[in-house]
Amino acid sequence: MSTAFLFPGQGSQSIGMGADLFPIFPELVEEADQILGYSIRDLCLAEDSFDLNLTNFTQPALYVVSCLSAKLKIQEGIVPSHAAGHSVGEFAALFTAGAFSFHEGLQMVAKRGEIMAKVSGGGMAAVIGLDSDAIEEVLLSEGADQIDLANYNSPGQIVISGDEAQISNVLAPLKEAGARMVVPLKVSGAFHSRLMMDSANEFAEFIAKFSIKLPSFPVISNVNANAYSSAASISELLVKQIYSPVRWTDVIQGIRENGVDNFVECGPGNVLTKLLRQIP
Repeated sequence: MSTAFLFPGQGSQSIGMGADLFPIFPELVEEADQILGYSIRDLCLAEDSFDLNLTNFTQPALYVVSCLSAKLKIQEGIVPSHAAGHSVGEFAALFTAGAFSFHEGLQMVAKRGEIMAKVSGGGMAAVIGLDSDAIEEVLLSEGADQIDLANYNSPGQIVISGDEAQISNVLAPLKEAGARMVVPLKVSGAFHSRLMMDSANEFAEFIAKFSIKLPSFPVISNVNANAYSSAASISELLVKQIYSPVRWTDVIQGIRENGVDNFVECGPGNVLTKLLRQIP
């Protein structure tokens, strides 16, 4: 039986995550504290007035907890043949496959979160019950030319991202077109949209200094839903990921086509496990 590890993205964080993992990996916890300049344990357990839902804190916290979760599962004998991560979760997937060290990945994720946290003025909304073609028809008819399809989470769950005013203006038309629900997301910016280009350029300058290796087993990119084919492509696609849609449906379908029949979610929550049931 082949197994794929799946790593969740922003939105899966919860107070108390990692409490069972931190005592098992004290050296990595200490390493994380040194890199971040604060206690990862206090952050995840919501001590000392941290706000786990702020992007600059959320992303490194998810990375650390997801990496430790994967390490524990491997110690318990669960060996992955493939891996994929939703947005920032892709960094934990790449660490688990040996593309870079724990501290290198955390440095990248901390910078990514810092850059993305500075973005303002955009919005996102989850559209439930409409396919991508129907959503694009509504956007076209409403003249919403600053909105992109950001997350293809499943055929019936797609996230739109872009100009905040335009997002507000299309909520009702999307419902009128047949969406069961349209849920605005609590985010600071229009993640995975063209409005993130400046953030991506800033991240590209930072990530260029890292030497990234080809993963030891296939890790599937959010950007093109293909396994990374070269070490050089990894940094390029991690930069593109910031302004490109997360093609999660294609990622899961591609992994299944490679003969994988077992999926294990590594990290807090079970969002990705639930999405598996919605992806044919």
